[in-house]
Amino acid sequence: MNRWTNWAGTATANPGRVHTPRDVGEIARLVTDVAVDGRRLRARGSGHSFTPIAVAESDALDLGAWTGVSSVDPERGEVTVRAGTTLRQLNQELDALGLAMTNLGDIDAQTVAGAVSTGTHGTGARFGGIATQIARLELVLADGSVVTCSADRRPELFHAARVGLGALGVLTQITLKCEPSFVLSAQERPEPLGEVLEGFDAFAEENDHFEFYWFPYGANALVKRNNRLPAGAVAKPLSRARRFVDYEIMENAAFGTLCRVGRAVPRLTRPLGRFASAVLSAREYSDVSHRVFVTHRGVRFVESEYAVPRESLPHVLGELRALVPRLSTPVAFPVEVRVAAADDIWLSTANGRDSAYVAIHQFVGMPYLEYFTGFAAIAAEVGGRPHWGKMHNLDADDLRKLYPHFDDFRRVRSEVDPAGVFTNPYLDRVLGPVG
Repeated sequence: MNRWTNWAGTATANPGRVHTPRDVGEIARLVTDVAVDGRRLRARGSGHSFTPIAVAESDALDLGAWTGVSSVDPERGEVTVRAGTTLRQLNQELDALGLAMTNLGDIDAQTVAGAVSTGTHGTGARFGGIATQIARLELVLADGSVVTCSADRRPELFHAARVGLGALGVLTQITLKCEPSFVLSAQERPEPLGEVLEGFDAFAEENDHFEFYWFPYGANALVKRNNRLPAGAVAKPLSRARRFVDYEIMENAAFGTLCRVGRAVPRLTRPLGRFASAVLSAREYSDVSHRVFVTHRGVRFVESEYAVPRESLPHVLGELRALVPRLSTPVAFPVEVRVAAADDIWLSTANGRDSAYVAIHQFVGMPYLEYFTGFAAIAAEVGGRPHWGKMHNLDADDLRKLYPHFDDFRRVRSEVDPAGVFTNPYLDRVLGPVG
């Protein structure tokens, strides 16, 4: 059985073939064979996208045997990593080298290729998504050729492939611009939502990495401020017992129990949400950067996220707060709000504008369509761009209006994959047919 399901259970596939190549040569031969036979090939990563972006119709590519750091350039601070490496493994290997990623999201189960291809990001008004940390990319194109691109070498392919949706070829190696390991101080505490909203811009500017979680039906938000400490600072992490209680018991086991109760008895979801907001606890610690950025997520959910112009965030949140009480099904999960600096990547959600990210969630198994549709309409009012790996209902005609380089991306796609070897129904919807 080749049946595959993503983490959230929102996408499934049953391809006729699953390939597990062990080097670039095998990948190139596989791509050539698939193209000659007129089949289609999709790489499926770790399954942490909520959309069907990784669904393979005939041939699936599993890069789980093509992992690890392949080279390090200490002078440039560049590390080349094989595409099937998870962010968790990459962080461990960088640790051993005394290096670190500049910024990360809060989940590290994704493969590096999957994370950059879908525009995965963290938070920080002066920082971009993971794709902005790319120096070079190696890809296998539809004709089986192995090419390298960078800002100086095949720059158009580089602009497109840094957030390429897997539509341009198979990413085989990614060269990342890293930096010496650093320690982050972490302050996490509940604060009144009104005060957080009023001070949002100042908080985003004053802190290296700022985000908050709004618990619908509650008065408080959980606010996270992470800031770099000077070089040589000694980490003062939470004890193992405290980490276990705070993250595994409270944020996963206990919160999961609340969600399951709300799913079984929906009328209890609102009071349980107020309770969750009221019992949030404060903590302060410091640790190696990736241990602060990353949080274990054991409670399964579905998610939709839009990047909006940062100045439009008050309007978006105001409309979202008005929407939630009108929903026929209550919301069990918090709303996450983050920020990112503008970048120049063609299909990056932060292309050309400083952005705020608003991510909404619903506990798996609970109705979400009304909530997600209402939120999409709010985001559309301000030109919101959906995360490529999270749930949305836009198509190519809608997305063309949101991305100045949308047709440039389509042109490059047609040049490097004219027969649509790497497409699938999701890409046909969001990018249009090849050609």
